[in-house]
Amino acid sequence: MPTDYHNRTIAHFDLDSFFVSVERLMNSKLVGLPVIVGGTSDRGVVSSCSYEARAFGVHSAMPMKLAQRLCKDAVIIRGDMDNYSKYSRLVTDVIADKAPVYEKASIDEHYLDITGMDRFFGSYQWTHELRQQIIKETGLPISFGLSVNKTVAKMATGEAKPNGELQVTPEMVKPFMFPLSIRKIPMIGQKTYHLLRSMGVSTIETLSRIPPDMMEQVLGKSGTIIWRKANGIDLSPVEPYSERKSISSERTFQKDTTDVVFLRLLIISMVEKLAFQLRKKQKLTGCITIKIRYSNFDTNTQQKHIPYTSFDHVLMKVATELFEKLYNRRMLIRLVGVRLSDLVYGVQQLNLFEDTPEMISLYQAMDKVRLRFGSQAIKRASSLFNQAMDEDTETETE
Repeated sequence: MPTDYHNRTIAHFDLDSFFVSVERLMNSKLVGLPVIVGGTSDRGVVSSCSYEARAFGVHSAMPMKLAQRLCKDAVIIRGDMDNYSKYSRLVTDVIADKAPVYEKASIDEHYLDITGMDRFFGSYQWTHELRQQIIKETGLPISFGLSVNKTVAKMATGEAKPNGELQVTPEMVKPFMFPLSIRKIPMIGQKTYHLLRSMGVSTIETLSRIPPDMMEQVLGKSGTIIWRKANGIDLSPVEPYSERKSISSERTFQKDTTDVVFLRLLIISMVEKLAFQLRKKQKLTGCITIKIRYSNFDTNTQQKHIPYTSFDHVLMKVATELFEKLYNRRMLIRLVGVRLSDLVYGVQQLNLFEDTPEMISLYQAMDKVRLRFGSQAIKRASSLFNQAMDEDTETETE
């Protein structure tokens, strides 16, 4: 086992029933009631639910129709991604002001590396005070786990919920983990869980005793990773979060242009391609930037913070609006670019209450074709028009 295994101190913060908690801030009458946030159409799904609703068997990603049958008295709310994004950023701001290194893992969870903090403060006391400050400044309930790595810290948070805190010291890692169900291990999904259960594996202790080479035979490379996690081993670092971390696309023209229609269509094409990359990596963006460079090499940008999303029809609207504001000199342009930043991990369920089920199905169908046959396999008509007009290459950075 690596020598630094016991020397790290990692905190995991997770907002409790985040969407529901924000709705309760907006409307205190919802406190204590079973609340479900998600798509309200016949084909909608649950994005978030209160603990009162969970007591009836409701959980996220469940079809809304089934959730309503299980919990007939539930208050159903369509949701407001704008509000959720705002409160997510408020929590991040509080953490960023205090934490030496933090990673925004998703819209509602953060990892903090506070290794060495105990030389100046007690690590648990420092984390406890940060949690109290988040609650005070945002009004949102939040839980944390504190331990030697990201895996154990996240599992500790799960056991601390709702609205609690739990420290798992190095010597307590295995006694804490071993009695728990294997489904408590991050990255074990339904398919892996059922496979392991069919092998007679139900607890983390049993899983930890399976030889790692056998785990690899059964589950491939992920089998070794799961075995390590079951033994409390996780050396993955806390990735410092920065809004500068981004994906982008730029195009420099062989001949400078003032063709506004072409430029607008080109930006739409870039957004379409970048949004597909986001969805493929299960990420969301919270900020979009448009860049233009004039023929005299003056470079101007416009950016806007937006509700977290990965849908190109949402991003295209903002991108074209930013371009209209930006391109006001009517000079020849030699370069245009689009950058998506403020990236966090997330899944499409975060946006399901914003769009019609037909729109979601369309995205899923298009992405399935692209994943199978390549990103160019299916494109909007505007993108094809753009390809015909200009064949210059694009550069992408991350």
